[in-house]
Amino acid sequence: MELVLSLGIGVLSAAGIWLILRPRTFQVVLGLSLLSYAVNLFIFGMGRLTVGAPPVLGAGPDIVSVDDPVPQALVLTAVVISFALTALFLVVLLAARGVTGSDHVDGRELHPEEPRP
Repeated sequence: MELVLSLGIGVLSAAGIWLILRPRTFQVVLGLSLLSYAVNLFIFGMGRLTVGAPPVLGAGPDIVSVDDPVPQALVLTAVVISFALTALFLVVLLAARGVTGSDHVDGRELHPEEPRP
């Protein structure tokens, strides 16, 4: 289970960073989304990685051992924030494309005859 989770986090992080470094703004938005999914999986994995175990682990004389709900609450909050951030980035992307006429990150396309900066 740990191997699958770590591979998933690694693949999402690598794909997200690769897309963030692309020259198109839509690819940057997708990269940020993938990176936020990787961080959410990482935070969620910090809770506990047991499958089929009950949330209440056992009772002592005074103490009841339960799962930590903080990572689940953090992931839920992060999902809502990342959705709002993605919507904001898409609106900025559409506004920038309307102003510049291009979806390139710096606002202009490189033509084949132009030298690269």
